[in-house]
Amino acid sequence: MKQLIVTADDFGAAIEVNQAVERAHRNGILSGASLMVTGSAAQDAVARALTMPNLRVGLHLVLVEGKPVLPVSAVPDLVDASGHFRTDMARAGAAMFFLPKVRAQLRAEIQAQFAAFAATGLTFDHVNAHKHFHLHPTIAGLMVEMAAAYGVKGARIPLEPQGVLAQIEAHKSSGVVALTGPFARGLKRRFRRAGIAAPDSVFGLAWSGAMTPARVKGLIEHLPEGLSEIYLHPATGPYAGSAPGYQYERELAALTDPGLPALLAAKRIKTGGFGDFLPQQIQ
Repeated sequence: MKQLIVTADDFGAAIEVNQAVERAHRNGILSGASLMVTGSAAQDAVARALTMPNLRVGLHLVLVEGKPVLPVSAVPDLVDASGHFRTDMARAGAAMFFLPKVRAQLRAEIQAQFAAFAATGLTFDHVNAHKHFHLHPTIAGLMVEMAAAYGVKGARIPLEPQGVLAQIEAHKSSGVVALTGPFARGLKRRFRRAGIAAPDSVFGLAWSGAMTPARVKGLIEHLPEGLSEIYLHPATGPYAGSAPGYQYERELAALTDPGLPALLAAKRIKTGGFGDFLPQQIQ
């Protein structure tokens, strides 16, 4: 059996992202979105989501390249002089792991972001982290703790089968995927022990920001058995803080490709959110 979650990340980052999410859900194959609760357009994102009851929305936990929910004075070791989260992920991660005062700030901020999502009134479908920062063991442990407190049962684990990509186009194995693979497998075991379900396969790492129509179509044609997630970064155009080189509009075009619903039906692939597939995923 093949099941598929199609997720847009960075919901709430900008109006351009929110517009794309709405268009891709109403006129395309998008089934879920991950909300940045401190994004500059987070309120607009929530307002749109409340008009789309079939869009499964979760928390995109932001601990890098964004602003905290808490006042800067409450998380001084997590932010830089501008009040944004530090971008030196390796050094910040080391501090989170080794320094108790930094871990305490991290715990408070993660709890604040979970609480901010809960306050939206949206059903809490899943959780993941910007830049896959939940591969960090300290962040992963706090995510498990908060997921239990807020009843969240679905999460992303960035494990991407490179062999599937090679069936679509000539492909050199991603160094990022190779580096993160052992951490992702450990995270999968940790989540399973905690009763948090995750897709068997995730697509979007090697081609991050370049999930073109041809690639998304190819992924659907070669989708493996089990539960998969394809995540993208659609937007109607560049926006303040957008990533250089990301093909936002092409990713939106991929999600709204008029031929994909028929392809999904022909392949007998059921789509939905994490909550639609959880009963059979949690053992």
